[in-house]
Amino acid sequence: MNHRFAHWGVFLLLSLTWGSSFILMKIGLESFTAYQVASLRLVAAGLALLPFLPKAIRQIPVKKLPLIFLSGVLGNGIPAFLFCVAETEIDSSLAGILNSLTPLMALLAGLVLFKSPIKKAQLIGVFIGLLGVVLLFTSKGINTNGHWFYSLLVILATISYGINISLVHHYLKNFGSLQLGAIAMFLCGLVTFPILLYSNFFPQFTTADAPWRSLSAGIVLGVMGTGVAAVLFYQLIKSTGSMFASMIAYALPVVAIGWGLLAKESISWIQVLCMGIILLGVYLVNRAKDK
Repeated sequence: MNHRFAHWGVFLLLSLTWGSSFILMKIGLESFTAYQVASLRLVAAGLALLPFLPKAIRQIPVKKLPLIFLSGVLGNGIPAFLFCVAETEIDSSLAGILNSLTPLMALLAGLVLFKSPIKKAQLIGVFIGLLGVVLLFTSKGINTNGHWFYSLLVILATISYGINISLVHHYLKNFGSLQLGAIAMFLCGLVTFPILLYSNFFPQFTTADAPWRSLSAGIVLGVMGTGVAAVLFYQLIKSTGSMFASMIAYALPVVAIGWGLLAKESISWIQVLCMGIILLGVYLVNRAKDK
């Protein structure tokens, strides 16, 4: 029972963290390019977990390092850039609903790439949750801003997420989450740092109107939304399995609604009902895991 509460605690914390990442990206994009925001996010995550890197390197077999780097690229590197570029042209509501394809992509990746068995209750839970997300955003209205094709970038990101979730579940779940996160984020940050170095990023802070607000948002996004979140997500996959972990994508709209309430936005009974449908889907997937 204690383990189950711990799993839900991690699930809730990740939902709050990732659910806040969309607004942080928007603030970062006020002053920086999409590539700079994504790079700053990954570099900040790598630096945040740097103290844990020496021990992680000693404990992880060298032959596993390429696989961990691939996990970092699929789970954080590629999606970071795809989401930032997409959010320069499409509404965050549309990005949110498309991000909810992640559990379905994880299910398909497990089935196609790893021949994973799928329980009927899990499949039902995935589609109930997806239905709740679609209904929620339909009730709020979706604005494509005339650049709907940028939504394909978000779909590619969910495919990347799905493959990574199955990859970790099948090949890396026997390693510590802090070890995996420290190595993956350090390597991703190392690869993307040259983008900041050669894209006129640092000279912006020598002027009187330096973009400190966007910098702060990018650092918080990296440290919490990528660094800490990566460690927690590795732990959740390890302890609960790929399907329940992927269902976090369904909880993000609930967090978005919560931010709206704090901003004194109105919420309708239809939106409350949709959130209930989403949580029912998550519950069914978790219940199927325990059987």
